Amino acid sequence: MQTKQALAFYSGFTRYFRVGNMGVWTICKKIFSLALLFNCLLTIAYSIGILAGFYWIYHDWHPYAPYVVNGNLFWIAAAAGFINIFPSAFVGRKLHTGRFLWHHYFYGLIVMAAAVIYVTFFTPVNMLNLFFVNDVSVSVNVGRFFVLGGLTLLLDDLPDLAKVLERSLNWLDQKATTAKKPIYALQLATGLVSLYLFVAILLFLNVNHGWITVANCILAGTTFLTGLCSTVFAFRGWLGKKEHKTPVAAALPSGMSV
Repeated sequence: MQTKQALAFYSGFTRYFRVGNMGVWTICKKIFSLALLFNCLLTIAYSIGILAGFYWIYHDWHPYAPYVVNGNLFWIAAAAGFINIFPSAFVGRKLHTGRFLWHHYFYGLIVMAAAVIYVTFFTPVNMLNLFFVNDVSVSVNVGRFFVLGGLTLLLDDLPDLAKVLERSLNWLDQKATTAKKPIYALQLATGLVSLYLFVAILLFLNVNHGWITVANCILAGTTFLTGLCSTVFAFRGWLGKKEHKTPVAAALPSGMSV
């Protein structure tokens, strides 16, 4: 009797919290997918900023030394974030959430355009240098957040932006499937390096308390999540599992072949 009541309550709860044809669980999974995508971009953005300081801005700077043995390792963290974009996006694209008035990419473009205007006219940094300068002011970080947020929405719905993009992504997925093991090995290796950076940053902050800032805590968090996702994706596999709306052979751009 109690089991039936629990099932009835769950059914009523999920029926009440629906948006269109989407249940609450579908919405949660979609938010989770967007969060994974955003984290990938965040890792890349942080890595770009650190590498800019390592190469150009600060003379003889060794980030988080001696625990990070070489600043060039952030290239690998950026690579891990880039690779994770693909399986993270696949998580969301498998969900048939429909759209509210327009496609997600439209909202992404609107958010990005608004962020560019905001950064250009209301912050002291140049849009082209947004992720290269060491400016942690609230106004600049707000601009960075919305640029990455808009790009997240755009990447989530990228195949719907243009047919040629959908065809090209389908073709890339088909080609990459033939080299699964090397790609998974690369993803695992970059993920392990990201986890190493996470541990190294924590050790550095444990000794240098003056460096415990919101920015460094976010950096530790994003490298951890990127490393964890890389490891999980590499072991579970994701290539070849993408649902193609159009048969690959029929969708290939001219000049491409299976």
